[in-house]
Order: sequence, then C-alpha cells, then structure tokens
Amino acid sequence: MIYLQIFWAFFISGILGYGGGPASIPLIEKEVVDRYGWFTVHEFSDVIALGNALPGPIATKMAGYIGFEQAGILGAIIGVFASVAPSLILMLGLLSILKRHKESPRVKRMTVVVRPIIAVLLGMMAYDFFFTAYEGIGWIQTLVIGIISYFLLGKLKVHPAYVIAIALVYGAFFLG
Repeated sequence: MIYLQIFWAFFISGILGYGGGPASIPLIEKEVVDRYGWFTVHEFSDVIALGNALPGPIATKMAGYIGFEQAGILGAIIGVFASVAPSLILMLGLLSILKRHKESPRVKRMTVVVRPIIAVLLGMMAYDFFFTAYEGIGWIQTLVIGIISYFLLGKLKVHPAYVIAIALVYGAFFLG
C-alpha cells in the first residue's frame, strides 16, 4: 500500500506542478505533510534544503529521498518514476502526434524554423561553456581538453560518455 501512496503523492504533484520546478514544492508538501503525514513541516523544510543543495530538478530529488525514507530503494524508484511520469506521458503523446503528421506541410515548416533556433541555442551554450572553462582553468587546459575531445569524438568515434569520463579524470588528476 505504501508504494501506491508514494506513486500517487508524486504523480499528482507531477501532473499539477508540470515541469517539476519550485511550483511543485507546495503540492508535494500537501501530499507528504498534510495528506500522508510522512514528515513534519520542519522535516519537509530539511528535505527542501537538501534538494536545493544538490544539482538537478528538485522534484525528482525530493521524490527519491522521500520515497527512500518511506519504503527503501523501491520507494525511491517509484517516487522518482511517479514524479517524471506525467511529463513522460505527455512527451510520448506529443511525439506520437508529431510522427503521425510528420508529412504535413505545417510540421515540415515548423521543423525548418525550429532547427536553426536549436543550433543557435546549442552554439550559445557551447560559447558559455568555453568561456566558463577558460576563466576557471585557463586557455591552455581548455585548449588541451578541446583538442583531445575533438580527436576522440571526431576521428576515433569514441562514445561521448567515455570522452566525458576521460575529461573528468583529467580534471581530477591534473586540475584538482
């Protein structure tokens, strides 16, 4: 029964607080503190503080923690899944509509307009990452990591996850 309660607490919060951001926190509090009584208001504020201290979406972190506290690992898994399930369902539904109408002239025009916007956003993100790295570790280290990454990704066709792991190890040993 606890697993179903965990699922419903975070599924309802996920539906009403679409996006999982700070807007969902009062909804989660209503379920966790008022409805099920799993935490006091003070304990819930500690969960919020912990969630804000860690990277990533706060709703999933809170769901994982609260689910774990109530029902162990399986509770954490159910809580995280329930918090992302509404977005997942909506995305799958929208994707099926988009696939069904992919030959539509309107959809084709939309993708023609969206592609350059995505390219510009990715370029801006890369630009910001480059200058953040440059300011943080200097131009030589940034250049070394960039050249090695380009060689591994472009020439040797190494999977990006491995390149990221190599860069993390490099940073830990040579920059940390």
